[in-house]
Amino acid sequence: MREFILTLSCPDRIGIVAAVAGFLAERQGNILASAQFDDRLSDRFFMRVHFAIEAESEALSREFAAVAERFSMEWQLADAAARPRLLILVSKFGHCLNDLLYRYGSGLLKADIAAVVSNHRDFYRLAANYDVPFHYLPVTRETKPAQEQKLLQIVEEERIDCVILARYMQVLSPDLCRILEGRAINIHHSFLPSFKGAQPYTQAHARGVKLIGATAHYVTADLDEGPIIEQDVIRVDHTMTPDDLTAAGRDVECAVLARAVRFHIERRVLLNGNRTVVFR
Repeated sequence: MREFILTLSCPDRIGIVAAVAGFLAERQGNILASAQFDDRLSDRFFMRVHFAIEAESEALSREFAAVAERFSMEWQLADAAARPRLLILVSKFGHCLNDLLYRYGSGLLKADIAAVVSNHRDFYRLAANYDVPFHYLPVTRETKPAQEQKLLQIVEEERIDCVILARYMQVLSPDLCRILEGRAINIHHSFLPSFKGAQPYTQAHARGVKLIGATAHYVTADLDEGPIIEQDVIRVDHTMTPDDLTAAGRDVECAVLARAVRFHIERRVLLNGNRTVVFR
């Protein structure tokens, strides 16, 4: 039997769960895990079903289309065994890249890292250690459009499912954001917008903060305003220097980004306007 993951959202009404369960039961499908959420504010229903069945994805999709049309569903059916292909973008801070590569190399990340792209050369050896191709695409105001075209070419040639901005310190153009909508994830410190610009942890230290954290979100044309996937915070105190805060903050960034990537590749994240529903 093959395993699949069905995700869907639609206007809330009676009979959605019964229709999905009945569809699978009629085909001798076995539900392995199921989660659902009814957002009463938007009157919209969300569901993720992991199931096993003796069937092919093309046939299942054709047959389920009738159910989806009846309930006006937005839906996707994915092979649970498929390994999404990831592209990581990085600049001069490599902690998140290093963490993701380690998880990939040790088998903890159920995906394939197809390539690393950077506007600096700093981490080509790190990528090579994991046999991951490294592409150096330096960016200036004049070269940015051409380099974004090269980036898109890599996305297409490598059949990339998800682009990860692992502390990539370049703002993507609105056109590129639209092309990658729903499949590009960014990580940043949770101080935004309170501590913008350079050295946010130094700014936080000067203000005597007691909590620091990180946010992973989908990339949109509105800078750092995309739907949030995951967040976390840790406590800090007066004994910690700016370097201590930076080190602690980077640990949080690694953990938050790794969880966000896992939720995405396991198809646990459904968009709900500018928010997300995350089935953990």
